[in-house]
Amino acid sequence: MTDQQKIHALIARDESVTRQFFFKDCRPLFLSIIHNVFSYKVDYNEFVSEFYLYLMENDAYRLKQFEGRSSIYQWMKVVAIRYFVAKRDNMIDMCANDSLSDCSPSCDTVDKESPLIAKMDVGNLLNLMTNRRYVYVIKRLIIDDAEPKVVAKELNVSIDNLYNIKKRAVASLTQIALNEIDCYEKEIRK
Repeated sequence: MTDQQKIHALIARDESVTRQFFFKDCRPLFLSIIHNVFSYKVDYNEFVSEFYLYLMENDAYRLKQFEGRSSIYQWMKVVAIRYFVAKRDNMIDMCANDSLSDCSPSCDTVDKESPLIAKMDVGNLLNLMTNRRYVYVIKRLIIDDAEPKVVAKELNVSIDNLYNIKKRAVASLTQIALNEIDCYEKEIRK
């Protein structure tokens, strides 16, 4: 099948071609883009769904822009990178549904059988955060496991904006934790 035939089949919403193209042919390409564009875990199926919807908007306008001057894969790479670099702050971080401990690196110094100590450590890290809104979002979404719709309503923001806040909050918390680890290691070396 030529590149133009693939494009026409995608535009025609041919299910077998679409599945083969996005979930087999482009998989290595898209996994590479995910790895290079995002600093957090992104689900492959979510990535493909988001990108497919983007390509099919306005009666597949973007797919119809393919002129064949490069391979379909090179063209997809450019389009996907441009789109996801612009959109990455709106993508849902997969840690939204995980517990806080699953989102952070494991540490041998944490006693996994002592949840009270772990809660105290998390509490201490949250107290070091200066942005109280970030603290609130982390507590409500990750610790309390509240529904994003509810938290968005509490903060009077859209769900997309809530995910952006959460992404920045988790990044801030991660940086604080890394700084604390560095301080601890420096103390040990003294």
